[in-house]
Amino acid sequence: MHIVFIKADFKSILKSLTRHSPAGMSPEKILFNKITQSLIFLVFLMSLTSCGQLIKPKLSTGIETLRAGEYVVDPQHTVILFKINHLGYAKFVGRFNQFEANLDFSPEDMTAAKLSARVDMSSVDVNSDKLEKRLQGNAWFDVANHPYATFATTSAELVDADTALFKGDMTFLGVTAPVNVLVKFNGGGTNVLTAKYTIGFEASASFLRSSFGLDSFIPALGDEVELEIHAEFQRQ
Repeated sequence: MHIVFIKADFKSILKSLTRHSPAGMSPEKILFNKITQSLIFLVFLMSLTSCGQLIKPKLSTGIETLRAGEYVVDPQHTVILFKINHLGYAKFVGRFNQFEANLDFSPEDMTAAKLSARVDMSSVDVNSDKLEKRLQGNAWFDVANHPYATFATTSAELVDADTALFKGDMTFLGVTAPVNVLVKFNGGGTNVLTAKYTIGFEASASFLRSSFGLDSFIPALGDEVELEIHAEFQRQ
């Protein structure tokens, strides 16, 4: 019963192909071409999967394995987030989209490492045009008079095999105060897409906004600001 059904179905396919076949081409030939095209497409899909393995770099982990040198942040693969308590309900999260950063270090002497950054405060992004304009105003970030916030290290120290503490000064709203940035290095390797040696890290820091003169609506809005940074740096 099953064999008869399969034969009948195959005949119906050939009959359908005959009605729609170009002149001079047999239904069997059309069917063969369709099967061939399907196989080619399948191979193409499989090749895309293997490409993912080909472009994945071989990362070395641990600070001591990373290459010394001067690095510049890759802004397309970096995000700077800030978090602040909102009325006790949850943490309000925003980001900055425009920034510059440089890292200069040697794994053999992390105490001499230097990390610096400059953030364009007008690039604040909180998924609301109205709130972004309010934050850019003189009651908050006052970007007209203080367009940038900056950070520069004063010292650095190794915490463990893949973590370093960068102590430095942050300048925000014209006020400079100490801020510590804890950096966990994820690893380094040559990015096959850019042909550049690249390192990646995730960093965290926190500070009191009141230390920089920004004390509006405390404690309804938290005084502590948390920073979360995920970054890729390219060796120059």
